[in-house]
Amino acid sequence: MKRREFIALIAAIAAGVPRVSLGQANRVFRLGTLSAGAALIPNAGRGAVLVQALGKLGYELGKNLVVEPRGALGKPEIVTNLAQELKAANVEAIVTISYPAAVAAKATGIPTVVASGSGDPVATGLVDSLAHPGSNLTGIADDAAALSTKRLSLLKSLVPKLHRVAMLWNKDDLGMSLRYQASAKAAEGIDVEVQALGVREPDDFNDAFSAMIREMPDAILMVSDALTLLNRKRVIDFAAEHKLPAVFEADDIVRDGGLMSYGADASESFVRAAAIVDEIFKGNKPADLPFEQPTHYRFVLNLKTANAIGLEIPPTLSALADEIIE
Repeated sequence: MKRREFIALIAAIAAGVPRVSLGQANRVFRLGTLSAGAALIPNAGRGAVLVQALGKLGYELGKNLVVEPRGALGKPEIVTNLAQELKAANVEAIVTISYPAAVAAKATGIPTVVASGSGDPVATGLVDSLAHPGSNLTGIADDAAALSTKRLSLLKSLVPKLHRVAMLWNKDDLGMSLRYQASAKAAEGIDVEVQALGVREPDDFNDAFSAMIREMPDAILMVSDALTLLNRKRVIDFAAEHKLPAVFEADDIVRDGGLMSYGADASESFVRAAAIVDEIFKGNKPADLPFEQPTHYRFVLNLKTANAIGLEIPPTLSALADEIIE
């Protein structure tokens, strides 16, 4: 060990600062991020959470860490090209959001970490099993069945006579189609009829809204992917106009005016994704890193939206909320 490296190591230990191994001290690590929606920008939102978590593990943006963000902005036809761009940029790992992004990143052969939005990785065929992925892909899994049951139970608490739920999802996204199926099965289990409204492009939302007007549901459940998220304001506005309670998967939508959401804590998922990236940077293979399950879920409620549609929130439901927006 060189004297300079030894002194740096002792100083870091004394200061309690995490650092990469000495064998990696002079390396610059290249990380790609790939989303079917907006790019994961390193200094904002979930991208910032990822970079900050990596910082605590000894990776500093602009020094020993370079991040290459790519986002398809709801254009699935370009996701594969974006993945190839990351390969050409010589990234050592790719963090993905969405099932299409996970598929495209996996196809490059580059170690891939699913942060969110891929659905059930076993059911979609992304991996052999959660415990033994058996490929160049690992990450954070999605327990769609349990989450769907919880979201429907929240709707049932708001609308005790819940009979029909309109479900919006992207029919061209296998991960989201399987999530819809899990939601539909959960609804059947509590004797709730499903109004299936699959979409493939923005214009399809007009048809979905027309179908709901013809046969008005009691509530809406929207499955999140790049397409539905990019059109979330239209869903929020439709629900407000027709005074329909709606449940979403991400709390960002509730901040935009949606009624309520229940889903995995995005910050936790990206912090854990950073820890998996660290393992890969240290030489571990995704095939040997089991898929993880989220441990923290958030229920967020927008009282302003509830008041606007004339919905009284039961105190027992308010008490369950992790966050109430007023």
